Amino acid sequence: MSTVDDAGDDSASAEFHAFFERHHRELARLAHLLTGEPDAADDLAADALLALWHRWDRVRDAEHPVAYARGVVANLARTRIRSAVRERRRVALFWSGRQDRTDGPDVPAVVDVQGALRELPFRKRACVVLRHAFDLSEKDTALTLGVSVGTVKSQTSKGMAELERRLGHGEPASGRVRSVGAPLDATEGGRR
Repeated sequence: MSTVDDAGDDSASAEFHAFFERHHRELARLAHLLTGEPDAADDLAADALLALWHRWDRVRDAEHPVAYARGVVANLARTRIRSAVRERRRVALFWSGRQDRTDGPDVPAVVDVQGALRELPFRKRACVVLRHAFDLSEKDTALTLGVSVGTVKSQTSKGMAELERRLGHGEPASGRVRSVGAPLDATEGGRR
């Protein structure tokens, strides 16, 4: 015999499952674009969704649960990047005595959109990815990142200018970012 609590738990579980199915791929893609690590993207999305499940009562009552979820992914990605930077610094200190440098690297072969995105500071990268790859409005991007709309505008503008500079002229960087983060189809919760 089921109690009211069991029915409530089943309802919450069903709601979360539907949310998971609708947004997992989008959150994994966001993690991939923010970290540049395709192998870590699913793990970050899963970690974010686990955190959301533990706070599901709060999340489902939120005005913008998807924005909340994107914010969790962005925070986890930021933490992962900071950890990777610290690790690289430790490795660099260990290997700093070596002089294996290449003069005149083949820049066109090295520089691509994902590489250029990884070189942007996190907030600029997050604004560019959310605005151009995910087609979020300035307001939704601000809500996701927990910053003001003005911050989104300036960070997006500066990030795009930096990408243009890194990628050279030709196709605008916004078109390149869109192609890296191709829109989801309607069955995956995205827009066309």
